[in-house]
Amino acid sequence: MSVQVTEGAPSDEARLAGLLAHSQELTALVGEVRSRIAGRWDGDQSLLARTCTHALTPAGKLFRPILLLESALAVGGDPRWVLPAAAGAESGHVASLVHDDIIDDDDIRRGRPAVHAAFGVGDAIVAGDALIFDLFAGLAECHAAGAPADRVVAALAVVSRCGIDLCRGQSLEAEFCASGRFDHDTYLHMVRLKTAALFRAACEGGALLGGGEPRHVLALGHYAQHLGVAFQIRDDLLPYTGSAGKPDTSDVRNGRLTLPVIIAHQAGSPADRAAIEAALSGTDDPATARADLLDVLHRTGAITATTRWARRYLRLALTALQPLPITASLERLRGYAKAAVDRNH
Repeated sequence: MSVQVTEGAPSDEARLAGLLAHSQELTALVGEVRSRIAGRWDGDQSLLARTCTHALTPAGKLFRPILLLESALAVGGDPRWVLPAAAGAESGHVASLVHDDIIDDDDIRRGRPAVHAAFGVGDAIVAGDALIFDLFAGLAECHAAGAPADRVVAALAVVSRCGIDLCRGQSLEAEFCASGRFDHDTYLHMVRLKTAALFRAACEGGALLGGGEPRHVLALGHYAQHLGVAFQIRDDLLPYTGSAGKPDTSDVRNGRLTLPVIIAHQAGSPADRAAIEAALSGTDDPATARADLLDVLHRTGAITATTRWARRYLRLALTALQPLPITASLERLRGYAKAAVDRNH
């Protein structure tokens, strides 16, 4: 069965909202997740609660919670049983953003001060840690919501492994960027760990909590793996083609070896490679370095080539879904993948 990828599809939150609008049930479930996130720290006036609330609200697209809910639905599970895990998935995702912003020294997140910029590095680290534990609290709460204990344990094991993979990927990224090796194989390995991990946690965890057959859990895990890679490749392009939700000089300032930069370095002339290395060296003004790098990316065709890579992994993600039964959730999972790759922020 061939998989078609439509060029020029609508992007951003409007696309996700459009997909959700076709299901009153799912719209209600996402609304419940949003309410749980917004009220998670209600009644607590502590500094930690204020810091976590700042990190969590206003909520973003809730992409990972939606993937978890849809994965449970796609295998025939009861979505009410997985609502706490869906809310927890957002806590885990936001925790990774809080820590990323500290590592990258990015002071803006979602158009407002990043947590460490608003509350200080120490309190931001603690808040990120608390949100990680909130992820696991959400999984545990699924048992009280009706999920059998063995399903909760299985989901806990998957999410734990994915969390460790995320940390391995973050560590590998630092090592990779410091090495100065413009190697796309190492890049892809890093992305499968760092970015795809939370996608796998959401999809596999949701499928396990929903009581999915092993082959369906495996299919959703493969879908999530490929989707995570496609998502990150698209994310690599945003500082040069759209709005990244954080400073567009962040990747240049941090000397990050993203896929378009790697492709341009491999395809460029000696002068192009020298320009790329100079832009990532941290010696120039970040805005000037970004402009210089953007010129090389266009000249070498790296932006177009990177887009092709993203669509290649999108096709792999869509193909991975083929073992699943035909349901509305399956169709929406396909739509989410396309929306993620077509987005402009």
